Parts: sequence; structure tokens; C-alpha cells
Amino acid sequence: MFSIAIASFTLFLSLWIVVPAPIFALLPLGVGAPEISPWLVVLSLGAIALSLIRKVHVAIGLSAIALVLSLLPVVQLFGTIDRAQSSFEQAFGNSPAPSALGAIAGVFRGVPIAAVRQTAAIEFAKPDGVPLHLEVYRPLEVGIYPAIVAIYGGAWRAGSPSDNADFNRYMAAKGYVVWAIDYRHAPQFRFPIQLEDVKTALQFIRDHAAEYETDVDRIGLIGRSAGAHLAMLAGYQANDAVIRSVVNYYGPVDLAQGYADPPSPDPIDTRAVLEAFLGGTPAELPEQYRQASPIEFVNRSTPPTLLIYGSRDHIVQAKFGRSLFDRLRSEQVPSAMIELPWSEHAFDAVFRGLGNQIALFYVDRFFAATLKDEDKSNLPSLSGSIDLDRS
Repeated sequence: MFSIAIASFTLFLSLWIVVPAPIFALLPLGVGAPEISPWLVVLSLGAIALSLIRKVHVAIGLSAIALVLSLLPVVQLFGTIDRAQSSFEQAFGNSPAPSALGAIAGVFRGVPIAAVRQTAAIEFAKPDGVPLHLEVYRPLEVGIYPAIVAIYGGAWRAGSPSDNADFNRYMAAKGYVVWAIDYRHAPQFRFPIQLEDVKTALQFIRDHAAEYETDVDRIGLIGRSAGAHLAMLAGYQANDAVIRSVVNYYGPVDLAQGYADPPSPDPIDTRAVLEAFLGGTPAELPEQYRQASPIEFVNRSTPPTLLIYGSRDHIVQAKFGRSLFDRLRSEQVPSAMIELPWSEHAFDAVFRGLGNQIALFYVDRFFAATLKDEDKSNLPSLSGSIDLDRS
């Protein structure tokens, strides 16, 4: 019975690599299982060994199925890196490529993050009596650094500047001032309030740049999900050369199309989220949906953009990211798309996961190319951090 219990548990976890979460409460399983799949490989092999010793044939079969499932992301990793590398090099020149074996090893050993300076709970505005705060992450050494403005996700209705702290520390240690900003939430506050708050934060950053060692001529925006949506809108509408680049982690790009074609299953009820954010349906508010869609604002002056999506995303489908990527390329905007076939929405919440390591690798190179003006043929190595470079 013990062998069968272990095998069943291993299979249960591994199934979430291919089975989408039908409800929001189960989404963490769908997010996490593919990202820690190397651990599941080890667990499956251990369950097989135990079952063989005990000669429990049912457990051997269950464990074997779990092993096959847990190997899927590992097998997909190699082709994913090749495609990501090709996309990145087409836009930003020759660059070292990540190592699949390094990413697998990183799942076990973790991603080192150097010490940085952090300043929290800085109030930058108080519209309608709602205090808005930001957090600043800086390298240990005093200096003047390019800025990364980070905008959290949460369906425009939840979240905090304290989210994604590991990422913010990681990038600050790479030589940036990372500003993690806040905005008011739906449904109490509807679009374009959130975009106005982002613009207010950007003005605060400009006004206080010297105090926080920030080079205001070199600003990049990054966001996740709803935050990526706001980052794109702010960057694409800015007509401001200091917004040099935008990173979009699985952000909505065409809200009317997202409403018309929700994912299946739909664990957050996409249409209800959009109605709460915008105040109605696309039929009722067509112009509001257009104004809230980043794809509508792409033109030849749009900042370089890095898009990162999971093919298994059941909140913001990757096909919308592909549509934006096609539009960016049609306007000759330098852009690259990293698509992770095993990953769900918010995959990077597993910081040591396979998807996050690949994403970190290219985000680092992208910001080096667009904010540090480094030679695109010799972008910096991550071998001293997550050791993904191919030898």
C-alpha cells in the first residue's frame, strides 16, 4: 500500500503538467508542476525503484506514467531554447545562449541573489485619499544606474509593490535601480485610473531620480499579466525616448478579442474580470476596450519589446502574445518572443523553475541591450548567477 500511495501521489502531481486547472484554487498546481518537473522526475524514479523492490506492479505502472509526464518539460526545454535564441538574435544580434542542463540544475540548486539596498513604503501619491506606495531596489555600490519600473499583476484588482521581490532584487544586483510601483484597483477604480497612476509614478521617479541614483534617460518598463498590460500602454503611448524598452510577461494585448475568445477552462472568469476593469462589455464600451488595448498603439516609434508567454496559459492565451509580436514586427519594432510550451500563467512565481530561469536569462540580456547600450554581439553572461550559458 505504501508503494501505491507514493506512486499515486507522484502521478497526481505529474498530471498537472498536462491537465489545466479548472478552477482558480487549483491553479497553483498547474503553475508549479511543470516548473519543478526535474524534481518530479527524481520522485518518479524513486517511486519506480521502491515499487520494483517491493514488486508492486500497479505502483510500477503508475510511477512509469508519472515519469513520462514529468519528462515532458525537460524534453521540450531544448527546442524551446533554440527557438527563443533565434527570436532574440534576429532582433538584438548575436548573444550567448542558455544551457538546458544549466536550467535543469538550477531547479535543484536555486537562483542566487546578491545583496542589494531596498527602500520600502515610499508614498508617491494619494489620489482620492488612496495612498499609493512604491519600493526601490538598488545595487550595494552607490552610483547612477538605469531604471527598471516593475508593475505587478493581479487582474487589476489585487497585488502589491512587494510582489516579485526576488526578481526585483535579482535585477538590482545586475546593475539597475528597480522601482516597484502601485496603482488603484478595480472594480472600485476603473480604467484609465490604473494607467494614470502608472504615469504619476513615472513622474515621481523623474522628480526623485537623483535621490535614488536613477538615470532618467534610461528607463525600461516591466510587468506581469495586468501589470504587463499597463506597462505596454504606458510605454507605447509615451512618445518619450526615455522609455527605452518594455518587457511583457503574459500580458493582455487586445481586450475585446480576449473577451470574445476566453480560455477553456477559464479559472478566473475572464469576461467578469474585464467587465469589472472597464465597466461593461465590448458591445457596450467599444472605444473603452480599444483605448485599453496595447496592440492598438503599436507603431514604428514603439519601444523595443520582449514578450514572454506560456503556451499552456489559461488566463492570457499565448496566441494573443503572438498577435502582438506579429504587429511589432510588421512595424519593424525590435522585439523578441519567448514562448514556453510547458508553462502556465504566472509560471515565474516559481523563481527557481525552468520557465523563470529561461525568462531571467533573456530579460537580463534584453535590458543590457536596451538600457545599458552594451554591444549586442557580446551581451553579459549569467554564468556567475544562474549559470545558464553554453560553454
